[in-house]
Parts: sequence; structure tokens; C-alpha cells
Amino acid sequence: MTRDDRTEFATDRADRLCQLSGRGSNARNVPYLAFIEELGKENLGKERAKYEESVRFALHRDRRPRRRGWKDRDNIASVEEGEEEEEEVVEGRPWRGGGGPRMWHLLLFLVLGATLGLGATPAPGALHERVKYLEVSENVRPGTRVGFIDIDSPPYLIAPVPGSPVETDLIIESATGEIRTRVPLDRETRPSYSLVALPRVRVVITVLDENDNAPTFAVDHVYIEFPENSPRDQRGRDGVLYLDLQIAGSLDREIRSRYHLVIEALDGGTPPLRSHLNVNVTVQDVNDNPPVFNQTRYDANVPENATVGTPVLAVNATDADAGDNGRIEYSINRRQSDREEMFRIDPETGMVYVNKALDFESKERHELVIVARDRGAQPLEASTFLSIRVTDVNDNQPDITVIFLSDDATPKISESAQLGEFVARISVSDPDSRTEYSNATVTLTGGEGHFGLTTRDNIIYLVVVERPLDREEQSVYELSVEATDAGTPPLCAERTFRLLVTDVNDNAPKFEHERYEAHLLEASEPGTSVIQVFAIDLDEGVNSAVRYSLANATWFAIDETTGLITTVTHVDCEANPAPILVVYATDSGRPPLSSSATVRVTVHDLNDNEPIFEKPLYNATVPENMPVGRCFLKNANKFSPDNPMGCFTRVGAASLRPAERAAVRICIHSTMTRPGWNKG
Repeated sequence: MTRDDRTEFATDRADRLCQLSGRGSNARNVPYLAFIEELGKENLGKERAKYEESVRFALHRDRRPRRRGWKDRDNIASVEEGEEEEEEVVEGRPWRGGGGPRMWHLLLFLVLGATLGLGATPAPGALHERVKYLEVSENVRPGTRVGFIDIDSPPYLIAPVPGSPVETDLIIESATGEIRTRVPLDRETRPSYSLVALPRVRVVITVLDENDNAPTFAVDHVYIEFPENSPRDQRGRDGVLYLDLQIAGSLDREIRSRYHLVIEALDGGTPPLRSHLNVNVTVQDVNDNPPVFNQTRYDANVPENATVGTPVLAVNATDADAGDNGRIEYSINRRQSDREEMFRIDPETGMVYVNKALDFESKERHELVIVARDRGAQPLEASTFLSIRVTDVNDNQPDITVIFLSDDATPKISESAQLGEFVARISVSDPDSRTEYSNATVTLTGGEGHFGLTTRDNIIYLVVVERPLDREEQSVYELSVEATDAGTPPLCAERTFRLLVTDVNDNAPKFEHERYEAHLLEASEPGTSVIQVFAIDLDEGVNSAVRYSLANATWFAIDETTGLITTVTHVDCEANPAPILVVYATDSGRPPLSSSATVRVTVHDLNDNEPIFEKPLYNATVPENMPVGRCFLKNANKFSPDNPMGCFTRVGAASLRPAERAAVRICIHSTMTRPGWNKG
């Protein structure tokens, strides 16, 4: 057998012995019995040194280092220079009980000597190990007999297994092999005992359980929390007690937030022992309740002259949840209401305040949508309506509306209007109150008595003509309408307008002069200006537009717009030295009116014609006794108009003189005597 084989064999036997003794595989502190059996099969003298090395290697494997140079007193094991020895570790602690290595080294030496008989070879099977199993109930009185090791082969050398408190809890009679209890045993503290009775008996004592311990909870009270929305049959496990708690029904923190459970643990003994555990279950809140307003609709009144910041009304909502799930924040839904932000709301208190100046006349009622939202991770919300009525105050003057009854709705009236004819319609309203405007007092001023105000119901007023109108006397009137409401204090409004008197064609054009005088040279060319006449018309517009015209004029024409008279042909003084023209001025009214004036044109002659006798020869017979001054020939010559004052030369005794313009008479100038006749 090689060294490695012996080492493996020793380790395996040590593990088996430890398992039989009730200890773990780490309790390899006493594997000597296994080696005793094997040592009897081989020559101790030859192999002693090799086995000591194997034993030392097996005993000290997986142990903490000892100081160098250590050697046990029995020279079984030592640590040479350059090697390290480890101290046994049992359940995380250095081994301190059972006599320690020193006692076991001594025991090993004695056993080896007694068993091997100073090197004699034992018979086969001489060291066969037997196991004796005994039982004893816990809590029996001290001195109670447990049993005997083996009645056939006393006395015994008792070797308790290290870590098994045989010496403190049991009494072992080595002479008889009887085992008794030294103290009351406790199965919960030590369920079994192991010992070795040399030469070859191993005793295992099992402590039987008695129902002497009630079930024990680690703590008296347990606090557990469940969300209220936990589904039915959900299980919750406590990490310490391994209690399996199951929800049997739906939880609702708002109905019940805490539960007190008493859990009773019973063992299976007779009689059973009990223990109790108090379990306090807290139902955790989840955000499963939306806010709820105490009213589905709110109504409030506020005067229109309320200043910014005036409180209006406080809304109130509650939330059955807890913590942030139950904390409510108020707001106004601006998408559905109050986009002008006339009001604001305190998010914490729900108080609504005036945010901007109000105006009853602009908006009499405001409808607000108020939202209450909790502060849960997934917030819930609710809405309500707030209707705010703006009450009126007397802060507006009456409103005067004037509608003129002319054809184009402008302030005008014809001068031909009859008495009582309507000029305008006046209505008065008061924005402050829709019922108070009928109490307004309305007056009319101006117009110099030509206009008046009449009404039938104190609501609609009419401006009427009370005196005849004449545009030519006054074409514009300043009228003023004043309305005073019935408020306290009263407010008044005034409306002033200019009323135009429109024209009718009641005036004919009028010339500056009734008769005009003009002079014109006979040699004037056509188109020569003669004279310009002018007429005015007191009317206006088309009624005052004058057109001029001439009646029966051959040589002359007149511009119908300017009234300028000009020649259209050459004039002839001899034909008409002083023509008289009749000029007409006509307006454009309907019907048109006209007037006339006369123009006398004096044509100055030009000597452009020789005198012409009507006959080349005139014969006249006169008595010789015709008195002087008697004319005997009339119209002997008709002179040209160029020079009506013609010159004549006398031939003979007759006298020639002009009698009238363009007429010649021949008269006796002196006594005539017939030639060749003598009176005697």
C-alpha cells in the first residue's frame, strides 16, 4: 500500500466513523478506531512509521496552521521545519473538548498495545466493531437507567467521542457497562450521544422526544402590508416565520384599513401545546378613488365693479384615498371654459377669485368647469360647474340711437317738408339694466323752434318739423338730444348732430341787370365779344345751374354756360344800327325756372357806302309865287346807313337841307322869278 493509498483510506474511514457518531465530515478528529482495525492486519513494526505519517496527514488536513517546530507529547505527529500544522475546526470553532489530541494520542498508544499484543498477529476478525443502539426519553430524572453496553464482556474502557458531552450528561459504569443519566436530557439541545467502549463496541444513545416544548414564534408581533387592490387569493410570505397568508376577499382601505390577526400554532403532542402570534395587517392605499365634489353645480354672484382679487366662491372636493392619493389640486379647465382667464382658482383651497376686470354689459354670465385632481402616480380627477352671474351697477350712460328718416339715412330734411313731417327716430337704452331704459328722460334742444320731439310710449321718440323751412334762409341746424337714466346717481348722455335742409327749385335765376347796353363797330369780325351777362340762382345743386340763351338773334350768339354774347356774322349798321337782344337764364331744376333781360347793341357805322339817289332825275314844277320855305320835293334822296347825316350841295335857287336822318326835303329858299318873264 502506497502512502497516497493509506492517506485516502484513512480519510475515508474517518468520515465513516464521524457519520456514525452523529457528527459531520469535518469532525475527523478521532479516526483512530478505523486505523486500529487496519493496523492489526499488518506488521506494526515495519509499517509503524508509515502509518504515523498517514495518520498525521489525515488528522491535520483542512486545519489552521500551527507554529513551526510543534510536536505532540506522544510523538504521534509533529510539524517539522518547513511544514505547517493546522488546528482542527469544528463547526467554525477550534476544537477544545473531548480531551484534545493529547488524550487521543495516549488512547491510541494503549489501544495499539492491548490489541496487537506487542506485535503478535491477531486472529482474523478479532477487531470486528459492533454498534450498540440505546434510547432514552428526554426529561427523565437523573439516575435513570439508559441500558448496558454489553453484558457479556465487561470491563470496558470508555472513550467518548469528542464533542459529545457524555461525561457531563451520562454516568457510565466501566465495570458493569451500565449507562445512567446524570442530568435531565433535552432532545432539542442534544438529540443523541456517542461513545466508544473499547475494545470493540461503539454505543449510540438516541434521546427520545417528549412534548415539552410549545411551538415558538420568533417574534410576538408581525406587521404586514397589503395593497388594497391585491387580487383575491394572492399569497404573501413572511421571510422569518414562513407564514403563508392568503387574501380571502377583496380589500378596501377606505372601508377598513387595518386587520388584527391572531395565529395559533399547535403541535401534534398529547396534549398539544400552543403558541400565538399577533399579526397586524395594514391595507396599503392605492389610488382607486377619484375626488368627489360636495355639489354637482355651484352658483355665485359678483358685482361688475369687483376689483381683481375679490373672492367669489370656494368649491370643495374630497378624496377617500390617503397620502398623495387623497391630496386634491384644483384647476379651471381653460379648454372648455374661461379662455379669457377672467377668474383664477387657488389650487390648494379651491377658492375662486376675480382675475380681470368684469363688465356686465360685455358678458353677464360666466360658466366655469372646475377640475379636482389628486396627486397619485396615476392621478384621478372629477369636474363640476361653477356659474358666476355678474350683477349690474349704474356705471354706464344711456345709449342714444338716432336713425334719420331721409332716403339715404343721413341727417337732412327738404325745405319743402310739411309741418309734422318726421325727421329722425330716436331710441334710448341703458346697458346697465334692460328694464330701466324706459324710465330715461329725453329732451331736444336747438333748431330755433323749427323742430320738436314727440313720443307715444317713452321708448321711441320722433323729431318732427314744427315750422316751415327755407334753405335759402338757413341751410343747417344744430340739434342735440339728451337722455338721463333713472339710476342713482343718474347718468346722462347727449347726442348732437347737424341737420341739413335740402334744396328744392323754388328760386328762378336772376340777372344782375334787367337791361344791358353794348356798343359794336360795324367792321367787327364774327366771334367778336359783345357783352357778358350774369344771372344767379339762390337754389343749390342742379337747381342753381344756369343756362343762357338768346331769342331771335341773327347776328349774335351766347355761351349758355358763361353768358358771353359774341357776333356770329358781320353786322350792318345800315340794316340795324341798334339791335335789341333778349337773353334768357334758365336753371336745371325740375321743373326748370327762368328769367330774362334785354341787351341793346349800338352799331357804330363805317363809311362804306356812297349816297344813292333813288332816281337819276327828279322833275318838279313849282309856282313862282311859292312862298319861301315851302318844300316842294320830299325824299328826293335816301342816304346810306353808313352816314345818315349826308351833305348836299345846292344848285340853283332852291335850298337843300336835311329834314330828318335819312330823309331829304327840297324847299323854297328865296323868291323865284320865272326866267324871261318881265312883270310889266
